[in-house]
Amino acid sequence: MTDAPSPELSDLAAAYGVATEFHDWRGEHTRVPLSTVTAVLAALGVDAGTPDSVRHALRAKAEAGWRQLLPDCVVTRAGASPQVFVHVPHGAAVEVEVQPEDGSARRALAQVDRYVEPRDIGGELVGEATFELPGDLPLGWHELHARGGQQSARCPVVVTPPFLGLPGSMPADGPVWGLMTQLYSVRSRESWDHGDLVDLAQLARWSATDLGAGFVLINPLHAPSPTPPLEPSPYLPVTRRFVSPLYLRVEAVDELADLGESDRARVERIAAAQRQWNASGSLLDRDAVWAAKRTALALLHTVPRSPARQAAYERFRDNEGSGLLDFATWCALAEVHGAVWSHWPVELRDPAGPAVRSARVRLAERVDFYCWLQWLADEQLAAAQSQATGAGMPLGVVHDLAVGVHPDGADTWALQDVLAAGVTVGAPPDAFNQQGQDWSQPPWRPDRLAAGGYTPYRDMLRTVLRHAGGIRVDHVPGLFRLWWVPDGASPADGTYVRYDHEAMVGILALEAWRAGALVVGEDLGTVEPWVRDYLAERGLLGTSILWFERDSDGHPLPPERWRELCLATVTTHDLPPTAGYLAGEHVRLRDQLGLLTRTAEEERRVDAQDRDQWLRVLRDRGLLSDDAGEPETVEALHRVLAATPSRLLGVALTDVVGDRRAINQPGTSEEYPNWRLPLADGSGRPVLLEDMAGSARAAGLAAAVRGRGRG
Repeated sequence: MTDAPSPELSDLAAAYGVATEFHDWRGEHTRVPLSTVTAVLAALGVDAGTPDSVRHALRAKAEAGWRQLLPDCVVTRAGASPQVFVHVPHGAAVEVEVQPEDGSARRALAQVDRYVEPRDIGGELVGEATFELPGDLPLGWHELHARGGQQSARCPVVVTPPFLGLPGSMPADGPVWGLMTQLYSVRSRESWDHGDLVDLAQLARWSATDLGAGFVLINPLHAPSPTPPLEPSPYLPVTRRFVSPLYLRVEAVDELADLGESDRARVERIAAAQRQWNASGSLLDRDAVWAAKRTALALLHTVPRSPARQAAYERFRDNEGSGLLDFATWCALAEVHGAVWSHWPVELRDPAGPAVRSARVRLAERVDFYCWLQWLADEQLAAAQSQATGAGMPLGVVHDLAVGVHPDGADTWALQDVLAAGVTVGAPPDAFNQQGQDWSQPPWRPDRLAAGGYTPYRDMLRTVLRHAGGIRVDHVPGLFRLWWVPDGASPADGTYVRYDHEAMVGILALEAWRAGALVVGEDLGTVEPWVRDYLAERGLLGTSILWFERDSDGHPLPPERWRELCLATVTTHDLPPTAGYLAGEHVRLRDQLGLLTRTAEEERRVDAQDRDQWLRVLRDRGLLSDDAGEPETVEALHRVLAATPSRLLGVALTDVVGDRRAINQPGTSEEYPNWRLPLADGSGRPVLLEDMAGSARAAGLAAAVRGRGRG
């Protein structure tokens, strides 16, 4: 083969949503390497190694739908009457009904008078009949049933909201503002050197009562491996559905009251040893925190539960079903065999195999322990959300959803059939990461996700949204297309793979609607312009970061022209806090780590020019004096947010306390202590929750985003 894909290979790639060319962040046309196209198709189970295999794969793809009585899944919008194509032996009678989710009587679908020439599929003539779904189906998950000839089939019918918008708990007009934070870094005097769900409730109550905040947006709470070393990044978990037990407050577990005297004294000693680190500015030690909490929680797990609590626990297990059981089983097996399941004995790599069933019985106590931890997390999450809304927050806790999971984690073990092997997710080169990024996470296979009726995706969303006023979706363009990087290739040598965005966005909107929550999509970086228009059309919020808001000429976008449906902020966790950004900390750090593709001098010059443009905007609007210091400048930048029509305004907690250090430096792993820094002030001194009461800086920033005070 030549370096350019043949016309047949290009057609095959297009049929599977694999890009063979695209426009990069500079707008330049780029061709995808042939090796990338064939490797990505291989990850989709398609052999494209020879011209003959390409032709065979094209035929198979063209015939695939004709070999099924019903499609894999039908996703539509409320009020629409889409057509459904049913394939049966030519001339056979066919009946199609829809079973509503509420259990009411099935409804027959009307057949559409539409003739389609039958096709020869495997030596038999197959016909296509067309039916129309009723346009008055309610929102929800329904089921289509078909009978034709000697065959029968069923598939999900998902009716989604045409427009999600804002929940009724929000005011009809005007913005709601809130804090954004990395919860693990937010410690109180009672923390075990790691922010927890009781700390979250305390932060929500304080910010709502004293500052008038309407939400707290936190990092993903997804679970890491139960075995050390624990992955520090909340964006590289072993599962996106279940919660890290590191966020549990041991003292909030009801069974502590019934623990024996000696065991309770042991828990108190463990707690005291951990609390002494709360005032330390050293890097967070998740391994030590988990060792301490696991010991204490194991003691509590042995305490008999009251009949009411036992019944509640059993209901929780039943509701979470096989997903929870698989996750808990993986955790128990990881304790024995290590967290890299691809290195386990071969017979344990199949979650549905007999060896795993036997291991589940043998490790029943540990499996139950990990199920029980998720129940405790669910209780404490519910309490945090209840206290947040009880304090007056219209939204309360807004959760974050990571792009993907660890390549050897619980989800990749339990969901092997829907996650692609041999590729990882990343991002192409752009202005901020000029070498591209490889996030080392396996992507959903769009074909298998559809074939499974999007059930794993739905179940994940339901769990994350259960106690939430909203959800932030990291890299929301990934619901439209993802940058797949073949194993062994550089991030720059990946390509885009398309997803059914009507299904991905529609199901997200449906599950958020059911939870009474809003959706914020992180739509930064290289994003096709139509994607933002589509998200707005569906009522999902975008993300606007002050430093990146520019008009077509590259000048600061006047705040009055920002989007209404968006979360507007000054900074984000992939940039230093505002004080650090003003000092050029992001350029200094990238230069130190060798991440720049142009000279440091040029980078500093361009950065200073961009920064000074925004500072001129502040001065021209009378928001900033020429002799203003760092605190006044940070406050003035937040006043810009109040001048936008944006419905959500976010203030980083690091800006509230004056921290200057970057939380995360994209493109690094061990080169920088990403995700390990405790909350601290501008001098690096730790800041605890109790220290924030009466903070003048906090009050000033709250007044700024509410459009009050100076200016």
